Amino acid sequence: MRKVIVYSSVHHGNTEKLVKSIAEECQVDLIDAVKQPDADLSSYDTIGFASGIYFSKFHQSILGFAEKNLPDDKGVFLICTYGGSANYKSIEQKHSTAIGKFGCKGYDTFGPFKLVGGIAKGHPDGKDIKNAVEFVKGL
Repeated sequence: MRKVIVYSSVHHGNTEKLVKSIAEECQVDLIDAVKQPDADLSSYDTIGFASGIYFSKFHQSILGFAEKNLPDDKGVFLICTYGGSANYKSIEQKHSTAIGKFGCKGYDTFGPFKLVGGIAKGHPDGKDIKNAVEFVKGL
Protein backbone atom coordinates (compact mmCIF):
# COMPACT_ATOMS: atom_id res chain seq x y z
CA MET A 1 0.00 0.00 0.00
CA ARG A 2 1.61 3.26 -1.14
CA LYS A 3 1.35 6.26 1.17
CA VAL A 4 2.28 9.90 0.71
CA ILE A 5 2.19 12.86 3.07
CA VAL A 6 1.65 16.30 1.58
CA TYR A 7 2.94 18.78 4.13
CA SER A 8 3.62 22.42 4.87
CA SER A 9 6.11 23.43 7.54
CA VAL A 10 6.55 27.18 7.52
CA HIS A 11 7.72 28.69 10.81
CA HIS A 12 9.75 26.46 13.12
CA GLY A 13 9.92 23.19 11.18
CA ASN A 14 7.64 21.35 13.63
CA THR A 15 5.61 19.55 10.98
CA GLU A 16 8.64 18.78 8.83
CA LYS A 17 10.37 17.19 11.84
CA LEU A 18 7.37 14.87 12.30
CA VAL A 19 6.85 13.90 8.67
CA LYS A 20 10.54 13.23 7.99
CA SER A 21 10.64 10.83 10.95
CA ILE A 22 7.44 9.17 9.72
CA ALA A 23 8.88 8.84 6.21
CA GLU A 24 12.05 7.15 7.52
CA GLU A 25 10.17 4.65 9.68
CA CYS A 26 7.13 3.96 7.49
CA GLN A 27 8.38 4.20 3.89
CA VAL A 28 6.10 7.11 3.10
CA ASP A 29 6.76 9.57 0.26
CA LEU A 30 6.76 13.29 1.09
CA ILE A 31 5.58 16.28 -0.93
CA ASP A 32 6.24 19.82 0.29
CA ALA A 33 3.09 21.70 -0.79
CA VAL A 34 4.88 25.07 -0.69
CA LYS A 35 7.65 23.95 -3.07
CA GLN A 36 5.45 21.66 -5.20
CA PRO A 37 1.84 22.94 -5.36
CA ASP A 38 0.82 20.36 -8.01
CA ALA A 39 1.29 16.59 -8.02
CA ASP A 40 -0.39 13.49 -9.41
CA LEU A 41 -1.57 11.47 -6.40
CA SER A 42 -3.39 8.77 -8.38
CA SER A 43 -0.74 6.09 -7.71
CA TYR A 44 -1.12 6.38 -3.92
CA ASP A 45 -3.59 4.34 -1.89
CA THR A 46 -3.50 6.61 1.15
CA ILE A 47 -2.77 10.34 1.28
CA GLY A 48 -1.85 12.30 4.37
CA PHE A 49 -2.02 16.05 4.83
CA ALA A 50 0.19 17.59 7.49
CA SER A 51 0.44 21.19 8.62
CA GLY A 52 0.83 23.54 11.51
CA ILE A 53 -2.36 25.24 12.60
CA TYR A 54 -2.62 28.91 11.60
CA PHE A 55 -5.62 30.92 12.83
CA SER A 56 -7.42 27.59 13.51
CA LYS A 57 -6.74 26.28 9.98
CA PHE A 58 -4.31 24.11 8.08
CA HIS A 59 -1.80 26.20 6.09
CA GLN A 60 -3.24 27.71 2.92
CA SER A 61 -0.78 25.76 0.75
CA ILE A 62 -2.27 22.49 2.03
CA LEU A 63 -5.85 23.63 1.52
CA GLY A 64 -5.06 24.75 -2.03
CA PHE A 65 -3.16 21.55 -2.80
CA ALA A 66 -6.05 19.38 -1.58
CA GLU A 67 -8.58 21.41 -3.56
CA LYS A 68 -6.57 21.07 -6.76
CA ASN A 69 -4.93 17.63 -6.56
CA LEU A 70 -6.85 15.28 -4.26
CA PRO A 71 -8.58 12.39 -6.09
CA ASP A 72 -12.03 11.50 -4.74
CA ASP A 73 -11.40 7.79 -4.18
CA LYS A 74 -8.47 7.87 -1.74
CA GLY A 75 -8.13 7.27 1.97
CA VAL A 76 -7.00 10.47 3.69
CA PHE A 77 -5.34 10.97 7.06
CA LEU A 78 -4.54 14.24 8.82
CA ILE A 79 -1.59 15.36 10.94
CA CYS A 80 -1.16 18.72 12.63
CA THR A 81 1.18 20.51 15.00
CA TYR A 82 -0.10 23.38 17.09
CA GLY A 83 0.69 25.81 19.84
CA GLY A 84 -2.90 26.20 21.00
CA SER A 85 -5.10 23.28 19.97
CA ALA A 86 -5.66 20.86 17.10
CA ASN A 87 -8.20 21.88 14.48
CA TYR A 88 -9.02 19.76 11.43
CA LYS A 89 -12.19 21.54 10.23
CA SER A 90 -10.55 23.49 7.39
CA ILE A 91 -9.18 20.39 5.69
CA GLU A 92 -12.19 18.22 6.55
CA GLN A 93 -14.34 20.62 4.53
CA LYS A 94 -12.29 19.54 1.52
CA HIS A 95 -12.39 15.82 2.38
CA SER A 96 -14.74 14.82 5.18
CA THR A 97 -13.94 11.10 5.35
CA ALA A 98 -10.58 11.10 7.09
CA ILE A 99 -9.45 7.60 8.10
CA GLY A 100 -7.40 8.98 10.99
CA LYS A 101 -6.18 12.14 12.71
CA PHE A 102 -3.06 12.88 14.73
CA GLY A 103 -2.04 16.10 16.41
CA CYS A 104 0.69 17.16 18.81
CA LYS A 105 2.09 20.31 20.32
CA GLY A 106 4.63 22.29 18.31
CA TYR A 107 6.84 25.20 19.30
CA ASP A 108 4.89 28.40 18.61
CA THR A 109 6.03 32.04 18.78
CA PHE A 110 3.14 33.64 16.92
CA GLY A 111 1.59 36.88 18.18
CA PRO A 112 1.45 37.18 21.96
CA PHE A 113 3.35 33.90 22.43
CA LYS A 114 6.46 35.68 21.18
CA LEU A 115 6.35 38.01 24.20
CA VAL A 116 6.85 35.07 26.56
CA GLY A 117 9.46 33.31 24.42
CA GLY A 118 6.97 30.99 22.76
CA ILE A 119 4.95 28.02 23.98
CA ALA A 120 5.39 24.26 23.65
CA LYS A 121 9.18 24.61 23.59
CA GLY A 122 10.92 21.40 22.61
CA HIS A 123 7.91 20.00 20.79
CA PRO A 124 7.47 17.90 18.86
CA ASP A 125 9.69 15.82 21.12
CA GLY A 126 10.75 12.18 20.95
CA LYS A 127 7.48 10.95 22.44
CA ASP A 128 5.46 13.03 19.95
CA ILE A 129 7.50 11.62 17.06
CA LYS A 130 7.11 8.05 18.33
CA ASN A 131 3.34 8.54 18.62
CA ALA A 132 3.15 9.99 15.09
CA VAL A 133 5.08 7.05 13.65
CA GLU A 134 2.81 4.59 15.48
CA PHE A 135 -0.24 6.46 14.20
CA VAL A 136 0.86 6.09 10.56
CA LYS A 137 1.91 2.45 11.05
CA GLY A 138 -1.57 1.75 12.41
CA LEU A 139 -3.41 3.09 9.38
